[in-house]
Amino acid sequence: MSKNFSQLKSKMSVEAQKKASLKTQEMLNVMPLQELRQARHFSQQGLAELLSTKQANLSRIERRTDMYISTLRSYIEAMGGELDIIARFPEGEVHINQFNDIGE
Repeated sequence: MSKNFSQLKSKMSVEAQKKASLKTQEMLNVMPLQELRQARHFSQQGLAELLSTKQANLSRIERRTDMYISTLRSYIEAMGGELDIIARFPEGEVHINQFNDIGE
């Protein structure tokens, strides 16, 4: 017989629950575009309509490993997000603002 997650979680130690929560958050912080779209509850067809394109074009965007920043920004903004480009160095992070006016 299967058990629901809340029953299993209640039997875990507090430390194990914290570790599981951290691992979940790590997994949510890093994901490909397709998984991000699904996590935001958008279908390819629905997002394609918001972007005034075809579902097949959206599918190609999600499979690309290289794309224009403006394409990525439009994709993210159509889901209600904001694209932020950050360069990370040993000394700290730098938010790149050169691309702020692209597409505006």
